[in-house]
Amino acid sequence: MPPTTPTDHVLRTRSKPPTDPDAAPVRIVDLFAGCGGLTLGAEQAVQASAMRLEIALAVDIEPLATAVYRRNFPDAEQVQTDSVESFFDGELGAHATFTEQLTQINTGRVDVLLGGPPCQGHSNLNNHTRRIDEKNALYLRVVRAAEILLPRVVLIENVPAVRNDRHSGEGVVERAKKHLAALGYRVDDRIIDLDTLGVAQRRRRHILLALADGEPITPDQIFDAAPTRVRRDLRWAIGDLLDATGDDPMDRAPQANDANRKRMQYLLDNDEYDLPNVLRPQCHQGNHSYKSMYGRLRWNEPAQTITSGFGSIGQGRYMHPQQARALTAHEAARIQGFPDYFDFSSCPTRHALATMIGNAVPPALTAALFNVLLAQANPSAHVATARARVSA
Repeated sequence: MPPTTPTDHVLRTRSKPPTDPDAAPVRIVDLFAGCGGLTLGAEQAVQASAMRLEIALAVDIEPLATAVYRRNFPDAEQVQTDSVESFFDGELGAHATFTEQLTQINTGRVDVLLGGPPCQGHSNLNNHTRRIDEKNALYLRVVRAAEILLPRVVLIENVPAVRNDRHSGEGVVERAKKHLAALGYRVDDRIIDLDTLGVAQRRRRHILLALADGEPITPDQIFDAAPTRVRRDLRWAIGDLLDATGDDPMDRAPQANDANRKRMQYLLDNDEYDLPNVLRPQCHQGNHSYKSMYGRLRWNEPAQTITSGFGSIGQGRYMHPQQARALTAHEAARIQGFPDYFDFSSCPTRHALATMIGNAVPPALTAALFNVLLAQANPSAHVATARARVSA
């Protein structure tokens, strides 16, 4: 039997594990929080270490994202629908602004700062403005937040192409690393294949990890120890959902047009996984590199990267391995690593549901990294030492 991963015991769990109110707290701030994928992974790791998570502040500009976040983390002290710049508006290296002083007072001690700034400007799919998009500068808002809050741990998540950013001259990643190092943090960054963390999906993310002085482990040691080396396939993630039906939007099968139904039936009838060119739309025929479009998933392999287009086979390899349909929202959430107890019911439409799930960060990312950290360190140590170091 293969070794277990942090997601094994919770993926199919319908009730959220209880938290011991008397356990030692780990306080976090989550910026560009989305629906809470990074927070959920941190919570899973913290609970596995017999501690409890305190959410001092979560911020996202999308109202629907914060609605989902609040539903799943009802004890969070502050969940704000606003721009991150509304809380951290100063320049790197400058004295704290009045707004930042208020944020610091209202937030209190922070052990872990999480951030998943918008990645569209870095994405290789964004051909018009990639690497020079103004959104790329939002990456540095997380660094400014670290400068103000002085957490013990900083984690910033983004697409691998963030390393190629040209907006700030030397690039946001290098600038972030230099500034955090100047504040006294040990900093490293890696591109992580999430299928090495037990996620049944081929997805790569860039992680910048910074630890304050005093932690008995370094970022590179955490990166090296985090992979489980257990590859999970699609059957492991969604094999039990074959007969999931009903009126629940999470389990409602996407409706395909006649042409796509015929394409899917052809793949099933001929036991094929890639659609022949002659059966593709004319615009997708001829020489192309989009084999995954209109493709069928395999039970014994991870899924391709889940996006908000998972409900259409014209958006990628999203056809179910055994049925003539694309993936349901429930299946996509499972592939992302969200357990059944995570509640997406605040999403009022199929489109909103697809966007929320497709844009989410798989929680196994923070769970794996923080499982290593919490086994070696105590990130809830008070930040007075760090504050004294910076003010000295």
